[in-house]
Amino acid sequence: MNLDALIKQITEEVIAKMGAGNADATQQGGISPQSVAKYVDHTLLKPQASLEDVRKVCDEAKQYNFASVCVNPSYIKFVAEQLAGSGVTPCVVVGFPLGATPPEVKAEETKAVVNNGAKEVDMVINVGAVKSGDWSLVQRDIEAVVNAARGRADVKVIIETCLLTDEEKVKACTVSKQAGADFVKTSTGFSTGGATVEDVRLMRQTVGPVMGVKASGGVKTFADAVAMVEAGATRLGTSSGAAIVSGEGEQSNCINCGRCQTTCPTGNVTISKNDY
Repeated sequence: MNLDALIKQITEEVIAKMGAGNADATQQGGISPQSVAKYVDHTLLKPQASLEDVRKVCDEAKQYNFASVCVNPSYIKFVAEQLAGSGVTPCVVVGFPLGATPPEVKAEETKAVVNNGAKEVDMVINVGAVKSGDWSLVQRDIEAVVNAARGRADVKVIIETCLLTDEEKVKACTVSKQAGADFVKTSTGFSTGGATVEDVRLMRQTVGPVMGVKASGGVKTFADAVAMVEAGATRLGTSSGAAIVSGEGEQSNCINCGRCQTTCPTGNVTISKNDY
């Protein structure tokens, strides 16, 4: 079956499940703030982040036994050194935050960060190619990173859900799986919205029970984390990991509607770019 036919088949199947109200979510039981730690990719992607800021998130990740620390490429060597022997994985972003660089550039960036110690690579999909329906380019783009990381780092594909229709989300997840990625991920946190329970559930339906799904953007409280895990997330990209596992982040009333831009449409919370 060729790529276009496969995309069409899986899209039709997933959309039909949605219409039938079949959530097919991966339900998790007995979640505690401490048990959430194993899902957390402790994230610091602010352009103004200093070396001391990065050191602090590494220390927190080791303290709480988070899954990884996720940073920009210039800090990955330092992070790998800080996390050595801790069991916390060094994670880095590639093609971030727009995803608009050519496959060859993303491949070279991937080789560089892996050589500097990255064990997980969160790449941004070519959103423009998705919107243009150029699925061959989308696949080549992802494969370039997967091949560059092969055997040395897992690859997560950030599909930027806030910019896609449900059909495009399904197609993007399908192509990511076909291209050999290890995870699909909701968001960069630098666009118009973050993770929603509905998007995580749709992504889980699409990729099946084995492939990873990462909810990223706006996950700030224990309640947020539980909702994402129950919808099928196996990782949580957040800068609020310490607050989540310590219970300090429960003051937020964010409902993860994914429609936040400069203000919260529900009036529940104050939105800041730094929240992501």
